[in-house]
Amino acid sequence: HISTMEPVASQEMCAFCFDVLSAELEGAPQPTPRDFPADSECPLFVTFNTLDGGGVRLRGCIGTLSPTPLSSLADYTHRSAFQDRRFEPISARELSSLQCAVSLLVKYEDCRDAFDWEIGTHGILIEFHDASGRRYSATFLPEVAKEQGWDHRQTLQSLVRKAGYERKLTDAQLAGISTTRYQSSKMAMTYEEFLALRRGGGSGRSSGSALSAAADDAAGSRGGGR
Repeated sequence: HISTMEPVASQEMCAFCFDVLSAELEGAPQPTPRDFPADSECPLFVTFNTLDGGGVRLRGCIGTLSPTPLSSLADYTHRSAFQDRRFEPISARELSSLQCAVSLLVKYEDCRDAFDWEIGTHGILIEFHDASGRRYSATFLPEVAKEQGWDHRQTLQSLVRKAGYERKLTDAQLAGISTTRYQSSKMAMTYEEFLALRRGGGSGRSSGSALSAAADDAAGSRGGGR
């Protein structure tokens, strides 16, 4: 499990991700992390959303469920922006409409059963085996169930499907699934806020808004989209 000295998502982490994305699009040298503990480790996700007419639309989301140094935000920025297979790679002309969010996964706890978690507070990671012994696992980040309007049962059934298991499980079978809950330290920043921060012309105040309800996918234990 993760150290009790868990890192907290910050606007500088979001700004660093925009630094990385901008450098990649411009063919410039990659930046180095600043003003956050780059050697601290935790599972993390980088998400890009498009802000369009007051709406928020998922544009890319890749992460890992394994503890990894915060310096790897650079790697996951690249993966989220250019390697999320659900979307075309992000282009320079989209920068002005983007929001970047960093989610650090913290406070991991074993659940008493698969229903022992709170919607809107906890993300969950499930693991189970079928009759042949094949292993299945998948996760939803904390915001997904609330954004989708799911109850515990609907969330678990959706997560079972996400893991690749096609049959519907009974409540008794669901309750027996090995489940870990966690929370997310999350920060979000628009490109406009990023520019204000870097130019010193504003506070760079992060938006902190919830991520898009369109982000209904979640990673399996190998990492990937929400």
